[in-house]
Amino acid sequence: MPPPATRRIERHLTLLRQCVRCPAMHKPVVAGRPVSSRILLVGQAPGDKEPVLGRPFAWTAGKTLFKWFHHGLGWSEEETRNRIYFAAVCRCFPGKNPKGGDRVPSPSEIGQCRHWLETELDLLHPGLILPVGKLAIAQFLPPAPLIDIIGNQLSFQWKRRAIDIIPLPHPSGASPWHRIEPGKTLLQRAIQRIASHPAARIS
Repeated sequence: MPPPATRRIERHLTLLRQCVRCPAMHKPVVAGRPVSSRILLVGQAPGDKEPVLGRPFAWTAGKTLFKWFHHGLGWSEEETRNRIYFAAVCRCFPGKNPKGGDRVPSPSEIGQCRHWLETELDLLHPGLILPVGKLAIAQFLPPAPLIDIIGNQLSFQWKRRAIDIIPLPHPSGASPWHRIEPGKTLLQRAIQRIASHPAARIS
């Protein structure tokens, strides 16, 4: 039988997968594994491949993201998915933008979906949050250029509790930021900070 924390997370994910709060979003809801982890990774929103494959970061951006964890922490994709709880700003594919690329979720959609993220903060009591990409970073930190925040360990207050944050750039192939300087060096510094964080050693 799973431990109580895992059962609570499983119940949460069951409710999450039934969510119909945002009619313009494309179903199904995309959710990760019921991992009782001290690390909470927050992506932006699924792409069009994730609902089909049934897991977050299942396509090109995911391949890059898992390479970062493998090179920096020695974790395979399977180990990373079992050690980190995967969340997102929005859990459904927003659809395509007529001008190209994926549609950016609206402020109301972000607000409707925030309930799930807040519940996960209460369930997991994370010691470390990893927001991936500008939209995710903006849920926890004031607006700032990536060059000023990537590679740093910052802090987020949640119900009178300080939680460490190590922001990551989005691993999408659409942006070269993480592949060119200074982004390349700042990303390596961020991964090193994750590897040395206490939450990574017990997850």
